[in-house]
Amino acid sequence: MAVDYTVIVLYLAGMLAMGWWGMRRARSKSEFLVAGRRLGPAMYSGTMAAIVLGGASTIGGVGLGYQYGLSGAWMVFTIGLGLLALSVFFSARIARLKVYTVSEMLDLRYGGRAGVISGVVMWAYTLMLAVTSTIAYATIFDVLFDLNRTVAIVLGGSIVVAYSTLGGMWSITLTDMVQFVVKTVGVLLLLLPIAVVKAGGFSEMKAKLPTEYFDPLGIGGETIFTYVLIYTFGMLIGQDIWQRVFTARSDRTAKWGGTVAGTYCLAYALAGAVIGTAAKVLYPKLGSADDAFATIVKDELPVGVRGLVLAAALAAVMSTSSGALIACATVANNDIWSRVRGAVRGPARDHDEVRGNRAFILIMGLAVIATAIALNNVVEALTVAYNLLVGGLLVPILGGLLWKRGTAQGALASVAVGGVAVIALMAWKGILANEPVYYGLLASLAAYVIVSLATPATDPAVLAAWRDRLAGRAPEPLSEPVPASQ
Repeated sequence: MAVDYTVIVLYLAGMLAMGWWGMRRARSKSEFLVAGRRLGPAMYSGTMAAIVLGGASTIGGVGLGYQYGLSGAWMVFTIGLGLLALSVFFSARIARLKVYTVSEMLDLRYGGRAGVISGVVMWAYTLMLAVTSTIAYATIFDVLFDLNRTVAIVLGGSIVVAYSTLGGMWSITLTDMVQFVVKTVGVLLLLLPIAVVKAGGFSEMKAKLPTEYFDPLGIGGETIFTYVLIYTFGMLIGQDIWQRVFTARSDRTAKWGGTVAGTYCLAYALAGAVIGTAAKVLYPKLGSADDAFATIVKDELPVGVRGLVLAAALAAVMSTSSGALIACATVANNDIWSRVRGAVRGPARDHDEVRGNRAFILIMGLAVIATAIALNNVVEALTVAYNLLVGGLLVPILGGLLWKRGTAQGALASVAVGGVAVIALMAWKGILANEPVYYGLLASLAAYVIVSLATPATDPAVLAAWRDRLAGRAPEPLSEPVPASQ
């Protein structure tokens, strides 16, 4: 394993080096949080694909392929569909808003009264997304170095926190581009063909497995519908995804670059399912479907290649973790703490915004590591996060973009009713039940429409300012640069 270890260590060292380089570029709030809104099509597409395809899409996608065959692609496939929908229908308008968070968008649309409660919900979602990604380090480092769970989480989490804190979005963008290349080579170009060949080709796989393994709908219609609600709609409104849209240098880049990334996700989904199906032929009695990825990599790949593919899995986890971490810190600082501080102390003066956001990434990073060590059930934590996100925020966000009659009172009622309904149904039906997101979303929609129609329409001046932002006619507020002495 010496060669494999060398590959992994060089990869991790490269991530830290890019964090150091990014620190030298992040001289303003815009540079630190959204890479100066300067990413071109190639870099935008690669980084967007990197953040949405994390450990769940790689290790979990292969596991679903092992369990259900080709229909196991549906989870990652719905992620790709969500990214395509976001890119084609919404990303150009989102990019023109020139904001930093989803809550800022809600404030612009509804007149400054919806941000705090939506910020709390979004913060909880991004925190749990970062936590679940961080926990995935334990699986990979266990295969690589036989480390115990806590040490693995601290090691992987510390590296992500270090490069994210140093350079913010510039560091994350650079590392994500490397991670995108590593994932493409490791999973699509190496592991996929090797797994199929080792399993004897598609004809041998069909001969050895039940026919339902090759049924595109074998995983079940209800499961697919739930994936669409959680992941496709989740892609439309998540702060981690929107913050990447904000990095695009133009609305055209956001639209077409995101479309390329979404198409890539569809191919990645199919690849993971095929690899999992091949693993089922090779190892028909694994204790857990999620062990399929690590087992086939460990037993079937040659030295060196094995290290690169494990680096690809590590890249998948790191890209999602770092994206969720900066999103969590951005929401915590800009949507929650700055409002609380402003209410208590008044507007801040001579405030170094880069230093403040850097401190919040460090604080949130430490909180993520500590929570990941304490948490046991990853699936339940991620389900809670997505249920709250979709049940509480989908309707007011899409409603604000699509329906001019929506009001601030309707948005607040939608968030509150949807969130309470989701929490109550999870307590009643169970966290992993489908009903919480179904009925929570319906309750949120009903509250939004009824309360909006029952309250006065949004101030025409607010709507006019909103339309100016959507059309790209309003300039981005200037953020204070870091003093040269720092």
